[in-house]
Amino acid sequence: MRIARFSIDGNVAFGAVEGDKPDELVLDIIKGIPFTDFELSGTKVPLSKVRLLPPVLPNKVVAFGRNYAEHARELGNEVPDAPFAFFKPSTSVIGPGDDIQYPSFTEELHHEAELAVVIGRMCREVPRERVKDVIFGFTCANDITARDVQKREKQWARAKGFDTSCPLGPWVETGLDLEAASDLTVQLTVNGEQRQLGRTSEMIHSIEELVVNISEAMTLLPGDVILTGTPAGVGPLNVGDEVAVTIEGIGTLTNKVVKRG
Repeated sequence: MRIARFSIDGNVAFGAVEGDKPDELVLDIIKGIPFTDFELSGTKVPLSKVRLLPPVLPNKVVAFGRNYAEHARELGNEVPDAPFAFFKPSTSVIGPGDDIQYPSFTEELHHEAELAVVIGRMCREVPRERVKDVIFGFTCANDITARDVQKREKQWARAKGFDTSCPLGPWVETGLDLEAASDLTVQLTVNGEQRQLGRTSEMIHSIEELVVNISEAMTLLPGDVILTGTPAGVGPLNVGDEVAVTIEGIGTLTNKVVKRG
């Protein structure tokens, strides 16, 4: 099931996305929130009549860097022996169609297409065999990075945590199991030109390893998001660019880069 979060007539709700053709998709509005047992209301609205929002509002976004060997090498970095985590604040999250604002403090803004894991229940110290039980689903992410700031400041808080640096969407796909999610095509285009193309099977540390690793240290809450790393091919974005992340079996997340006002 594809679960979207949306606004219509000033109201915010979750809905199940139904249909196959992009111009015929509809939302069956969910009663309540999708992280517990829920019912579909039977009230349906065309997707074209709503504004899609970030599919979740995470308490925290935990991101893992250098989890694809070729990406680590393209930036001249060592491949880490253990998962390498950093954080993006909740204020960095935007949804499909929202603008990525080019910060004034960088001259080298980069795209990074990623598979995002959405947590479905409160959990801590999750054993590997139970990881599947705490995952709500998967969505597309773009880990927007101020590359020059990242290099200059060494730590990544400003370079990866600025406002609008974490597009998520267009919805959460709950129908993928771990086996399927571990071998999906990840593609990114800028103005229709392919920049990144990889598979989640190229990850150094698996989805299970990442969940186990971070849950050893902290409690994960429903709606929290884990970014699993980006394949090779990262590169610059300019004001006016349209950047699209497409992940097999999930969908396409599209955003435009604008000058920060």
